[in-house]
Order: sequence, then C-alpha cells, then structure tokens
Amino acid sequence: MITRRALLQSLPALPLLAASKPPNILFILSDDHSAPYLGSYGADWMSTPHLDKFAAEGIRFTRAFTAAPQCVPSRTALMTGRSPVAARMGRFSSPLPPDIPTAPELLRAQGYYTGVCGRYFHLDGVVNPSPVTAQTYEKFDMRTWDKRVDFKDISNQTKTPQAFSKFLAQKPAAKPWFFWINFNDPHHPWDAGVGQVDPAKIKLPAHLPDLPGVRADLARYCGEIERADGAFDTLMSLLRKSGEEANTLVVFMGDNGMAFPHGKGSLYDPGLNVPLIVRWPGHIQPGVSNTLISGEDLAATFMDIGGTTPPRAVSGKSFYPLLTGRPYKPREHVFAARLHHGNSTFDPNTKADTFDLSRCVRDSRYKLVYNLTPKMEYWPVDSGNEASWQQMVEAHKAGTLAPEYDRAYFQSPRPVLELFDLDTDPGELNNLAGKPEFSDVQQTLMAVLQEKIITDYDSIPPVINEARPPAAVKK
Repeated sequence: MITRRALLQSLPALPLLAASKPPNILFILSDDHSAPYLGSYGADWMSTPHLDKFAAEGIRFTRAFTAAPQCVPSRTALMTGRSPVAARMGRFSSPLPPDIPTAPELLRAQGYYTGVCGRYFHLDGVVNPSPVTAQTYEKFDMRTWDKRVDFKDISNQTKTPQAFSKFLAQKPAAKPWFFWINFNDPHHPWDAGVGQVDPAKIKLPAHLPDLPGVRADLARYCGEIERADGAFDTLMSLLRKSGEEANTLVVFMGDNGMAFPHGKGSLYDPGLNVPLIVRWPGHIQPGVSNTLISGEDLAATFMDIGGTTPPRAVSGKSFYPLLTGRPYKPREHVFAARLHHGNSTFDPNTKADTFDLSRCVRDSRYKLVYNLTPKMEYWPVDSGNEASWQQMVEAHKAGTLAPEYDRAYFQSPRPVLELFDLDTDPGELNNLAGKPEFSDVQQTLMAVLQEKIITDYDSIPPVINEARPPAAVKK
C-alpha cells in the first residue's frame, strides 16, 4: 500500500494560486461512513487507494462532525448551514420547509449551474409516501427541490457516472457549477461481498467488544467502503476527462457515522465523526487539520466560495479561509441533535433505533450528551438483526459481556447527562457527569448547550434549571 508520506513526497511543491474566478464545487457524500474507515485515516487493514491519494493531495480533517447522526437531519445542515432543529427537520416524512434557503439556490443566484444525483438526498420527503402523506405534499406544495436545483437525478450508486456525465454535458460552458453526488455505500445492508477484508486484521474501536460477529460485520462494512473507493475513482476520472478538474474544488465527506452500536443514531463520536477531505489543485495546500468542523459549516463554506453572503439565520462558519491559507478563527464547539429516525409510527414496543431524543456539545477534548428519552431501550439503527449486535445481546444475557459494554448498551434507564474526556476515553465508555473534579467542565458545556437550545428555538426542556442556575458557569 502506498503510504501517505510517499504520496506527499511525490507531489511538486507549488505556490498557492489566486482564484481568477469562482471554482466549480463537486460534493461527494458517502453514507454512514465513520472517520477511521479509510486507509488515510489509519485503517491499514483495508484498501482505499483512490481516496488515500486524494487525501494526500488535499486537506484531510480529523475532527469533522455532522450535525446529526442520521441522514435527513444531517443533510439538512449540510445544505442549509443551520442545525436540523433550527431548520425544522426533525422528521423523515416532512420535506425541507420552502422558506429555508439552501446553498445550491444561493449559488445559482450567483450564476452557478447546480444539481444533485445518486442515492436519494432525503430533503424532499418520503420517496414513496402513503396516500395521506402524498396528498399533504400536493395540497401544500411541499416538494421544492425541482425548483431549488437545475438538475436532479435519483438513482443508485451504479448510475452516478452516467448522471454526472449528463450534468457536465448539459451545463452552460460559461457558468461555474455545483454538483452534489450521494453514494449508497457503506449504508446497511452491507452487500459488497464476503472476503474483501480480513476480519482478523481489523483494529477494533474501543466502543466495540471483540466478538466474531463484530469482526465479521465490520469486514463487510469495510468492503462497502472499498467499493465506494472505486466509485469515487470513476467520478474523478470523468472530472479529469471533462477538462474541468483544475478549477474544481472537490469535497468528499460522510453524511453520518457507521450503523453499529455507539454509531449511527447516537451522539458518540462513531455516530458523528466522519471523513472530510477537500482538494483544489494549486489553491489548497495538502495537509492534515485537527480543526473542529461542524456539518453546519459546509453550506456556509459553499456560499463563501461562490461569493454570496450567508443568510443571517445560518449558524455555520465558513472554513474557506482555512482551506486557502488565509486568517481563520476556528470554532470552539460543535453541536449535534438526535431526532426521530425513519418513518415508523410509535407504539409500546418502539426502541431507541426508531425514536430517541438527545443533544450534545463537544469541544476539542470534552463532550456533554443530554439524553431526553433515557428510558427508551437501546437498539442500534439498521443493524439490530446482525451478528454484531445479537452476539452482544447474548453475552449480556449470559453475564459475559465486559462491564463497560454492558453499561454502555444495556443500562436502564440511561443517564440523562453524560460527560466524556475524549483524550483519555476515546470510546466514550466512562461517564464523568456529576463528578466534583469535572464540575467546571460540565457547567461550562451545559451553558454552551443551553445557548444553542435557545438560539435554535429548540422544543426540548432546558439543560440548565432556570430557577436554580449553576453557581460556577464559565464560558
């Protein structure tokens, strides 16, 4: 496998160029992709040569966090620059409100030709709605994406090359363009095939026990990412052949984390920390950044690149200056919200995979999680019937599951407040909330989260008791 150092050493040291015109923007989004799972992020048990080379040629962010651990609310933030709570996108069945502008629309007003393709982008309601839902969409004219972009194609990952080629052929020659491609991989079910990745070679994350089913499922998951790597190379080849590569800023990112316990559907890092790599030859100096990036920041950055001022309601922070070596003040905190998942109704047997409510705030070291439905029985999103989770359930019932995993996944009720030191506990298994020695950290993060709850007009109860405010809040 080619190392990142070797790739960097092979690249010529070129000065950064001043942009003569706004660049094209190609935004490629993988689905349910946690940050560690690329060779360039340290996963040397899998083969992702194309994305690894791309990472060596651009900036690889280690601390990029989506605004939600689920597709609909996460993509809401990516396109609007607002939290899904502020954009009123807490349900899968409702389209993005027509009064909330998106980056593609604002770029189009600046002269960009815009489009979206691939796996459903999740912001125009349910693909095949029930009669009542369909009638509601029509009655209130709620589906708006045909009006928001110039080009729209909903098809699976295998057809994205054709869609991208069609988009490039249709775009006006004189216009810059923005194109958003959505991959299926590595979304569950993991059907890329068995045998691509050796389960024995996988380095297990701290939040998962070493069980045969866990290793087997992770191998299948990594196989899907390897398949996505090939799909990514196909798209980049099309970009090169088009003659547009030199003035195209390409962003590769995951929409949210892996569909494993502690991942998708949870506010722990495996559910929120995703790969983010940005490349623009001659304009972005290759390297690695530990800067905190929020999913809210992508739309603000796209708007900034296209020369438009974000609307006042946008809470995202453009990191375009960081990309191009200009002065940049990094954000101190990122936030995320867990909201309703999928389109299932609620009944007495509903588990946390379908309905759970929580909010979190994270700085460079600590994370505070505020659980508002602690009595919901934990169940991983999408993968509850897979061997990884079923073997954990069996070990729990047999009393053989290690205490830290038993506490993380089977404690009932779950804690309302969780505080983690991510430097000493990257698996987020040791709750420090309520411990006197961490009181200042807890109170500070509670105050920061309270501010977000208020400014987002969130409907949840406050995290700070307004009648008895904390005595030692530090901001």
